[in-house]
Amino acid sequence: MTMSQAVVPSHLEELIVALRCLPGVGPKSAQRMAYHLLQRDRAGALRLSQALELAVGTIKHCSKCNNFSEHEICAMCLSPKRDNSLLCVVEMPADLLMMEQAQCYRGMYFVLMGRLSPLDGMGAKELHLDRLVKRVQEHPCELILATNFTVEGDATAHYLATLLKSQNVKVSRIARGLPVGGELEQVDSGTLARAVLERREVSA
Repeated sequence: MTMSQAVVPSHLEELIVALRCLPGVGPKSAQRMAYHLLQRDRAGALRLSQALELAVGTIKHCSKCNNFSEHEICAMCLSPKRDNSLLCVVEMPADLLMMEQAQCYRGMYFVLMGRLSPLDGMGAKELHLDRLVKRVQEHPCELILATNFTVEGDATAHYLATLLKSQNVKVSRIARGLPVGGELEQVDSGTLARAVLERREVSA
């Protein structure tokens, strides 16, 4: 038995290693979290484990918008109050939430769950772009590209514009009221609303 094994019980070590799967959590942060949960909040640790088990077991992707959902089609896609003539493409669920909080858009969404980034292994297949094309073919609409104004976000928007122009749909990009390099979830609602209202058509 090594000194580290004697000091740190194996199940505690497994917990620390498991916590490191979270973004931005290194060895020290994971260690502090594990100690806190076991020493000061065991009830919270149990709630966390139960919530994780339930979420992993029940949450999937909506077959229409690709957002997280407990059902085959999410409530937003089923809502008769949404405008089916508009389809906004965002990178992540957090971006969709920001769009909703800005209260400037009542159309439908498609969540990429990422952006084109070959170095990170994210290509068209990983972003389910075939499902996006199929949806546009079945329900022609104006496509609003609301990917982030980063190098990868711009590359994703350009790729989508080129891909979907052949489907004879209007493709627009939200205006650069957002700071270059900025993330949607970090932007205030007023700035985001202005960017959506001043969107422009993309020429491929």
